[in-house]
Amino acid sequence: MKNRAGPCIAAASAILSMAGVQAQALTDPTRPPSAVAESYGEQQDPSAARLQSVLLSRGRKVAVINGVAVPLGGMVGEARLVKITETEAVLKSGSDTQVLKLFPGVEKEPRGRVLERARRRSSGTPLPPQGGSK
Repeated sequence: MKNRAGPCIAAASAILSMAGVQAQALTDPTRPPSAVAESYGEQQDPSAARLQSVLLSRGRKVAVINGVAVPLGGMVGEARLVKITETEAVLKSGSDTQVLKLFPGVEKEPRGRVLERARRRSSGTPLPPQGGSK
């Protein structure tokens, strides 16, 4: 009996010692970058307007700003929503214009420049630009 008690006590103490250990929280990979930045402690002005989503169709353009669906021409506080694109919304208040970006830390480049830069990095030498059309 003593031979079996030793391993059981060791296993029980190991389980009890791990009870205080907490697992690291998993982050949602589908969350937009601004939400990810907030989860890492980057503080944003809570009164500032934040673009969270854009809904575009033939007959309807809507931007979700601070959790509220605002149609094109609608008001956000004292500002009017004057333009909506795939990645941004433009608010105008008097002579002030504010551009809200869906992905604030991401800059979009034309595809050709990105491919050319990748080719140059991989070969180590400058390559002539690729000619032709699509």
